[in-house]
Amino acid sequence: MSIIIHEALRAYIDPLTEHEFTALERSILTEGCRDALVCWGDILIDGHNRYAICQRHNLPYNIVQNDNFSNIEDVQLWMIDNHLGRRSVTDFQRGMLALRKKEIVLARMKAQEEQAPSDNAESEVAVPVVKPTQSRQEIARLAGISSNAVVQIEKIQKAAAPELVQAVRDGTISISAAAAIASLPNGDQVAAVAGGRKELQQAARQVREKVREQKAPAKPVAAATNEANAPAVMEGRQDSASSTGVDEISSLRQQVMHLQTENSELLSQIAALKAQLAG
Repeated sequence: MSIIIHEALRAYIDPLTEHEFTALERSILTEGCRDALVCWGDILIDGHNRYAICQRHNLPYNIVQNDNFSNIEDVQLWMIDNHLGRRSVTDFQRGMLALRKKEIVLARMKAQEEQAPSDNAESEVAVPVVKPTQSRQEIARLAGISSNAVVQIEKIQKAAAPELVQAVRDGTISISAAAAIASLPNGDQVAAVAGGRKELQQAARQVREKVREQKAPAKPVAAATNEANAPAVMEGRQDSASSTGVDEISSLRQQVMHLQTENSELLSQIAALKAQLAG
């Protein structure tokens, strides 16, 4: 049986890394091609790497037919679900696959709405309605990742340079760090990737610090002015208190001296009276 390679389908799923391909090749050379290739007619829809290895080394393989598809989109949806069921798929790949499924389902729903008959038209056949996977919670559940990770992957999908996307796929940088760097201009992203893991981590840290600074509430001008003038105000209060204390002490001393003078005058008058009485 001749096998046709549909380039769009082969490129639809992320290719294996060099290390993963080498490990698969070693396994097939040792144990043979244990998993059958899956075809839709003559078109290969699963097992592109196994087929390439078997062709290279002239090894036998088995083929299983799956004819339950009406078009390429059906095949793509099957490929997505098939890969989501594999343990070797990374969280980033899971998120990307789930988002691709969302795009296909939403496109199908839009097409059905455009082709559906109007309310006034008579139709004997009811058009099935496809429920799209819209919410991030549904996408996260489908991919087996957190909703926050879905948000970050969406940001990477929309704004990340191809070099940054590849760095995430290779595991050079985490999803969260890549999402932060994706907010930078394309040239800065490429430069960070070229700098390696440490440069990427530093770039992500700088972006996060800048975001935190922007989110920090600014102090009101009046409050900042009062805060800045607080030392001077306190110093002025202390000076005022000190001046007030000196004045009070001086006044008390004058009162004491006045009382002492009056006391001396009274003592003199008493002495004079005593002298008159004695005479």
